[in-house]
Amino acid sequence: MTTHVSIALTPEQQQLSAAVGQFAARHAAIETTRTTLEDLASGRPPTWWSALVDNGFHAVHLPEAVGGQDGGPEDMGCVLEAAGAAMLPGPLLPTAIAGAAVAEDQGPAAATLLKEIAAGTPAVVVSSEQSDFQARRDGDGWRLTGSSGLTLGMCSAQRAVVPFTDETGGVLWAVLNTSDGQVESRRGTDLTTDLGILRLHDHAVPGSATLRLDADRVTAVTVAFTAAVAAGITQWCVETVTEHLRTREQFGKPIGTFQALQHKAAMLLVNSALATAAAWDAVRALTGSTDTDQLRLTACSAAVMAVMPVPGLVLEALTMLGAIGFTWEHDLHLYWRRATSLAASIGPVSRWTRNLGELSATATREATVDLGESDADFRARVSDILDRALTLSDTGFGRQGDYPEFAIGERRELLADEGLIAPHWPAPWGCDAGVRQQLIVDEEFGKRAPLVRPSVGIAEWILPSVIAAGTPQLQERFIPATLRGNLSWCQLFSEPGAGSDLASLSTRAVRVEGGWRIMGHKIWTSLAHRADYGALLARTDPDAPKHRGIGYFILDMRSPGVEFRQITQSSGRAEFNEVFLTDVFIPDEMLLGDPASGWQLAISTMAHERVAISGYVNIDRMGALRELVAVSPDPDPVLHAIGEIDAYTNALKALGVRETLRLLDGQAPGPASSIAKVATNVMLRRAAELTLGLTGTLALEQDSRPAVVAPYLDLPAELIGGGTTEIQLNIIAQLILGLPRK
Repeated sequence: MTTHVSIALTPEQQQLSAAVGQFAARHAAIETTRTTLEDLASGRPPTWWSALVDNGFHAVHLPEAVGGQDGGPEDMGCVLEAAGAAMLPGPLLPTAIAGAAVAEDQGPAAATLLKEIAAGTPAVVVSSEQSDFQARRDGDGWRLTGSSGLTLGMCSAQRAVVPFTDETGGVLWAVLNTSDGQVESRRGTDLTTDLGILRLHDHAVPGSATLRLDADRVTAVTVAFTAAVAAGITQWCVETVTEHLRTREQFGKPIGTFQALQHKAAMLLVNSALATAAAWDAVRALTGSTDTDQLRLTACSAAVMAVMPVPGLVLEALTMLGAIGFTWEHDLHLYWRRATSLAASIGPVSRWTRNLGELSATATREATVDLGESDADFRARVSDILDRALTLSDTGFGRQGDYPEFAIGERRELLADEGLIAPHWPAPWGCDAGVRQQLIVDEEFGKRAPLVRPSVGIAEWILPSVIAAGTPQLQERFIPATLRGNLSWCQLFSEPGAGSDLASLSTRAVRVEGGWRIMGHKIWTSLAHRADYGALLARTDPDAPKHRGIGYFILDMRSPGVEFRQITQSSGRAEFNEVFLTDVFIPDEMLLGDPASGWQLAISTMAHERVAISGYVNIDRMGALRELVAVSPDPDPVLHAIGEIDAYTNALKALGVRETLRLLDGQAPGPASSIAKVATNVMLRRAAELTLGLTGTLALEQDSRPAVVAPYLDLPAELIGGGTTEIQLNIIAQLILGLPRK
């Protein structure tokens, strides 16, 4: 499993990122950059700029016809991400933004400027929010007066693209030589990028030097490319902190063994991954997208998740490095300054959260993967089966509760017999569907809104172990009946003294004639009072090391000696149980594998996940807030809250899409699953806090409409189930970041 979360997904993109990193190491090492800070601030190009131009890194996204590399925005995102991680100084980011923005215009002025950029001319696009250029007609051209406002890269730029308002209130863009105006240099927060203001007074601009650009797209390009650099900064922080925690010693041992620092480092990786996913989604949306809402959604999300939080993430890295990170000699302050400058350049976070809150009322970020015409025969078969399923119905009450996904009847039987309830399982129970075919099944179900996709509930994590280690007799006994909804299951893993630490369980299994006798106590067992069978972990060898000597049993929940007591939750509901096992007999044929292989089977059970993009965030947590917007006399705070949660949700979706694309490319699974589990818990907590803080007196009533308190009181089941956030942070720190155990 790789620890590196990068915009670069394909091998070609990974090679491009590596090439930029190697270029920076050869030509622009940070110690060299430090000696040229004054030159950089004045706008003098770095001595290596021509070498970078010769490599084509600055124009990788421009058409070959104008001298570019004919790549796309994602390729430039990889370049900028690597540049951010390497602290590559100078005008690369402003020039890349200018090229991408101008490339949307097909006129001669745009073509001329793009050729100049490809040849190495630094350029900048001025923000329409920060500038105040006004124009009056002058024959076929214009006379411009006004100021650009503070603009990164203005002193080094030889060309500037500035927006201006004509006499009708319309917005055009003019291509200027910066030498034609007055450029005032300012002392920038970022020591490696110049900062200046361009002033014009009655400056003549011929009509042939004007462009028609879409302001929303210019903004989307600016935010997406800025986010890519910011993502690179977060990745540098993760790598720097991890190395420090592995090697720095206090009290005679590496500080990376301290759990508090492990958790902080793991959260830094989580936030870096979300920033990278949001940046990737923003540059991806630039490719061929004509949907303004999708561009705006990704830009807002990238601003909130990938640009604005990064100064705080660098500061968090500093606190883990300690006093050494607060010195001028350490490189961290250069990254901190750049992160702060990038966040300031796109404006206040409130602008982006409010815009996103308004957008989310009518638009959602698409989380689909274009599969093209692949597996056409498989798609046709699935489509035919689902069309037949629409003609049937399910009218029976499901064993796991009165929910549509558990209903039984002719429709469910057809889908079970055809392998479409769990298509990733092997035949005859599934379709042996790989990643691509699973996505096809998802798509075809999605095309048929009235068709509820059946679920096997918790059996989705249990029956793969039966498939892997059960006898043919057990498989035939349990799998078809479960798929048809005639059997329900529970998972008997957690114990009062062994919650997330399953290897510490104390339930005993003693061999007797024909089977095993079980003594023990399980807790927090979901739906045990409804279950027909349970997957049970019990210690078969008390003298073996704790990860060994564990058996994986299938328990008939109606066996003598099985008692359960429902646990009433704080919400008043009782979905969990304590299960008491007193001298319970389990026959030999209900043991999966050998008596010592239970731990491996349990790990496999918990890790078994079908490919599902929507699985990262599949429930809208903003129902109450959305209703509140319509009735609130001051909807502004509510819109900000919705925007904040939507940005987080969109980043999680992007994380899922990225991982799916990696798997489709044949790459090994990455850390996305562990990261998403922690990030989802953070999002759930934040959504609950914002909802309670804004809905006021609605929280006085448990059964309010819209519902506020009821979902809040059910929140612990989601936060604790499947392993607490702290356990997940331990896993990320030790297994992904490789920090030392105690």
